[in-house]
Amino acid sequence: MLKRIDFPADLRQLSIDDLPQVCQELREDIIKELSVNPGHLASSLGVVELTVALHYVFDTPDDRIVWDVGHQAYGHKILTGRREQFSTNRKLGGIRPFPSPEESPYDSFACGHASNSISAALGMAVAAKRQHENRKVVAVIGDGAMSGGLAFEGLNNASSSPNDLLIILNDNNMSIDRSVGGMKQYLLGLNTNKTYNKIRFKAERWLHGRGMMNDDRRKGLIRLSNAIKSAISHQQNIFEGMNVRYFGPFNGHDVKELVRILFEIKDMSGPKLLHLHTQKGHGYAPAERDVTTWHAPGKFDPETGERLVDKDPSKPQKYQDVFGYTLLELAEQNPRIVGVTPAMPTGCSMNIMMNAMPDRTFDVGIAEGHAVTFSGGMAKDGLIPFCNIYSAFAQRAYDNIIHDVALLGLHVVFCFDRAGLVGEDGPTHHGAFDLAALRPIPNLTIASPMDEHELRRLMFTAQMEGQGPFVIRYPRGGGVLKDWRCPFEEVKVGTGRKLRDGNETAVLSIGAIGNVVAEAIEGIDGTNGANGRVAHYDMRFLKPLDEEILHEVGRRFSRVVTVENGVRNGGLGSAVMEWLGDHGYSTRVTRLGLPDDRFVEHGTVGELQHICGIDADSIKQTIINSLEI
Repeated sequence: MLKRIDFPADLRQLSIDDLPQVCQELREDIIKELSVNPGHLASSLGVVELTVALHYVFDTPDDRIVWDVGHQAYGHKILTGRREQFSTNRKLGGIRPFPSPEESPYDSFACGHASNSISAALGMAVAAKRQHENRKVVAVIGDGAMSGGLAFEGLNNASSSPNDLLIILNDNNMSIDRSVGGMKQYLLGLNTNKTYNKIRFKAERWLHGRGMMNDDRRKGLIRLSNAIKSAISHQQNIFEGMNVRYFGPFNGHDVKELVRILFEIKDMSGPKLLHLHTQKGHGYAPAERDVTTWHAPGKFDPETGERLVDKDPSKPQKYQDVFGYTLLELAEQNPRIVGVTPAMPTGCSMNIMMNAMPDRTFDVGIAEGHAVTFSGGMAKDGLIPFCNIYSAFAQRAYDNIIHDVALLGLHVVFCFDRAGLVGEDGPTHHGAFDLAALRPIPNLTIASPMDEHELRRLMFTAQMEGQGPFVIRYPRGGGVLKDWRCPFEEVKVGTGRKLRDGNETAVLSIGAIGNVVAEAIEGIDGTNGANGRVAHYDMRFLKPLDEEILHEVGRRFSRVVTVENGVRNGGLGSAVMEWLGDHGYSTRVTRLGLPDDRFVEHGTVGELQHICGIDADSIKQTIINSLEI
C-alpha cells in the first residue's frame, strides 16, 4: 500500500480502515532503510501513526506542519515525495537529515534545534489570520523540547495573539536520554478527567456548529471551563492556565482515533493543545527496550536487532569518552568540580561521572541558556562547573555566556563537543561558529586540543585555581591516540607548540585538524626539495594567542598558512592576520577553514573536509603552492 502513496494527496484517497496497514508498512520501511543507512530511528518510529494521521487530516503542504527538532520526521519525508530518495538520506548530495524548506514545500520550517516549533508555527498562524487565509497550522513538539525556554515564550504569546494554532505535544517521556525536570513530572502526572473532557469536547463542538464560539464568548467559556475543571480536579492545567485549550491525553498509536480527534478539533478557533502519549521506538522491540541506544543505533540487522558495531579495541577512544573519564578523574581529586549538561549526558559522556557521582552532575534538560547561567550561579559561590554543550547548540546560549559568565569573570569550564564539521547531521549541527563568535568576548580563554593528551591537560589546567571562564572545544568522533591516558600536566595559558621546524612556509593550526596538517606535511617532504621548508605550529589557544610564536613567524617567514575546523571569518586565520598587521609584519597569510558566508551541507566528515579544502590533499596542495615549487 505504501508504494501507492507518492504524496499526501494519495494518502487521503484511502479509507480510514486502510491507515493501520499504511502505518505498519511505513514503520517497516523506516527500519529496513535505517538498518543499512544509519540515522535517527526510535524517534521516527514513535510518531508513525501521528505522521499518517496529520497528512490524512490536513491539506498539506497548504496546511503547515512544523516539526520540532526533526529527529522524528523520516515518516514525513517518505510520505511527501521522497520515498524513492530516502535511501540517500544524510548522504552527500542526498536528502537532508532534517526537514528543510529548501528541499520540500512540505517542510515548512528548519528544525534541527529544539523548542522552536511553537514560535515558528504561531508566526505562520498569525500570518494566515491577518491575511484571511483558511490555512491550518500545527506544531509538533516533544516533551523533551517542551523543557526549552523558547517553547514557553511561544506558549505565552499564543495565549494573547489572535490565532488558531494547534500544538501537538508528543509525550514519550524521552528526548534522547530520559527527560528530566519538573515538566517531565508534570506531564507524567497530567491525567485529566476523561468524562469531563468528553462532555466539554462535545459541548464545544455543539456551540461551534451553531456559531456561538466567537472570540469573546470563547474566552469567557474557556475561563469558566478552566475554573470548573480546577474545582472538580483540585488541580490547574498549566496549558489551560495560559488560555490554551487542552485535549488529552490520548493514545498516540491509535491512528484511527487520532484521525477522528484531529478532524474534530482542527476547525476550532483559538490556540489549542492535543496531548498524546507515545512510545519512542514503538513497533520495534529492540528500540522499545533501549530507546537511548536506538535513538541513532548505526547499522543493524533488522531481523535480529543486532547492532553492527565496530568493536575493534585497538581503535582510539572517542573524544567525548576521553572527556567523560577525565572529568571523573578530576572530580575525584577536586571536590568543587560539578558537571552540567543540557539533556545530553550519554552523547557527551557525562553519564560516566553521573553514574559515579549523581549528586554532582546535573542534566538540566534541553535548556542551553539555563545550563550556562545555572553554571554561572554555582561558580559565583565557589563550585567549578564543567558545562558540556554541543558546539552548535551552544549558539543558543550566546548571551548567557557573555552576560552571566564572561562579564563577571566566573570560573566556568565550557566543553564544546562536536566542534567543527560533524558529518551527516548537516548544517544545523556543524560546530562552525564557536571560535569566531567567542573570540571577541572579554575574559574568555579559548583553547582547542590537537589530541587526547592535550584534551586531558587542558581540562586539568582549566579547573586550577585562578582561572576564569575557560572554553575547550573538540571534534565529534574518534581521536588519534590508542593510549590516551597520560599524567595530568598544567599547560601555560596562551602558549602553543612548535611541532616541526622549517625555513620557508609556516603552517599554524588549532585543534584536532592539526593532525590532518601533519599528514599533509609528511606528504610534502621530499617533493621537489620541499623537505625542511615547512614549519608547523599547534597554536592550541585562540585566546590569548601565543605572541612569542607569532613574533617568530613574523620575523622568519614570508608566507603563512592557517588551518582551522571552523569558519574562516573571525577565527584563527583572522586573528593571526590582525595580529601580524598590528605589529608591522607584512607576512602573506592564506587562511584555510570552513567557507565564508555559506552553510556546509551534509556528508561524511572526509567528504566535507575535501569540499571545504581542509583535507590532507587540499592542505598539501595549498602548502606546495605557497612554496612555489
